[in-house]
Amino acid sequence: MQEPHKYKAYSLSNFRSLPQMAALPEEIKFDIEVVGRVLPFKANNFVVDQLIDWERAPDDPMFVLTFPQRDMLLPHHYEEMAALLKRGADSEEIKAAATRIRLQLNPHPAGQTSHNIPTLEGEYLDGMQHKYRETVLFFPSQGQTCHAYCSFCFRWPQFVGQTELKFASREVDRLIAYLEANPQVTDVLFTGGDPLIMSTRHLAQYIDPLLDAKLPNLRHIRIGTKALSYWPYRFLRDDDADDMLALFRRVGERGRHLAFMAHFNHPRELAPQAVREAIARIRETGAVIRTQSPLLRHINDDPTLWADMWNRQVDLGCIPYYMFVARNTGAQHYFGVPLVRAWEIFREAYQRVSGLCRTVRGPSMSANPGKVQILGTSEAMGEKVLQLRFIQGRNPDWVHRPFFAKYDERATWLNELKPAFGEKQFFYENELEQFYRENIEAVHDEDYE
Repeated sequence: MQEPHKYKAYSLSNFRSLPQMAALPEEIKFDIEVVGRVLPFKANNFVVDQLIDWERAPDDPMFVLTFPQRDMLLPHHYEEMAALLKRGADSEEIKAAATRIRLQLNPHPAGQTSHNIPTLEGEYLDGMQHKYRETVLFFPSQGQTCHAYCSFCFRWPQFVGQTELKFASREVDRLIAYLEANPQVTDVLFTGGDPLIMSTRHLAQYIDPLLDAKLPNLRHIRIGTKALSYWPYRFLRDDDADDMLALFRRVGERGRHLAFMAHFNHPRELAPQAVREAIARIRETGAVIRTQSPLLRHINDDPTLWADMWNRQVDLGCIPYYMFVARNTGAQHYFGVPLVRAWEIFREAYQRVSGLCRTVRGPSMSANPGKVQILGTSEAMGEKVLQLRFIQGRNPDWVHRPFFAKYDERATWLNELKPAFGEKQFFYENELEQFYRENIEAVHDEDYE
């Protein structure tokens, strides 16, 4: 029997070899193959052995979180791919069909490649994003995969092997130059993929130069990761686990705050002893673990579950940070929860926890203009409305300005909402449209497509 902390990956090529698969109907296995040709699929032995309740599969939430489900594709997309597999189409035909389908799934929402890429001395910096004034996102090229893939992930294009849909960077020198030229930036977020799939040596090649550079504006280094849930041995028994923790400790010793942005989507992810031990080891370095997740139909759309998850996180010394709305990309039709219901779930969960858990913010949409929080429903001027506000905005002046949308119990995203009180548009839309025009003109001026 394989040692539990020896990593083994599962993909379309070998998932049928799992002993647990024997009990599942053949049509479920075929569904995995069909959907996995379009949306990325990868699991590992920790997820398979310790997180999934196979007696509940295929309805188990952790199974849904990691194994593709038929309804994650729209019916016509599913039938197109299924027909190709059934008739034994060649790999090029299957690949072409997958590409066509992916391009219809809004692969880069919220302006990730069209409006968020920064420039330095007139040159676009691929592998970076700068949407909000204080925070720059950096995509290290060695970190553009994960220990396992979440089926809802809004960054799914990073993992499907299409270069034109992917962004990554090796150029830490250009990141430093950009930070020097933009003193308003206080935070760098390493993201992906998962930066902690990299070796410590590779990660240090990005972080140490930031610590060595004279950057008085750089206060916080963030790492967005699912490693605590999907491979806690990264911090316990991997060959360079101690080196990784020493790197975390070094960030604090050099006067910077290390924010460990952990993704937990279900309370079961907090149960394994290895996860608890990994959390304790990370906290000992001085890093602060903040937790976040989208609200997902079929996985965690239950206020009792969220209250349980926040309580467990605080018990372990973590700080609940965000409840997100599932982004308008990929399989949003499968995972999305209407905004009104999202607010009800957040409110009911919030009511069930103490003040120590109420650091969490949400439900929040990471939309094109910024992070928009749903504050609730109310009546004003004889109209039932949704109250909203920006937590972050492309223009910082938008932040915490309340605004109102017509009540709509079916809407799942910002662009489905209409302004209340007979207004023609929301307060930020003119400025946002001007930003788009200027951005598009700059893109064409630079011949950057």
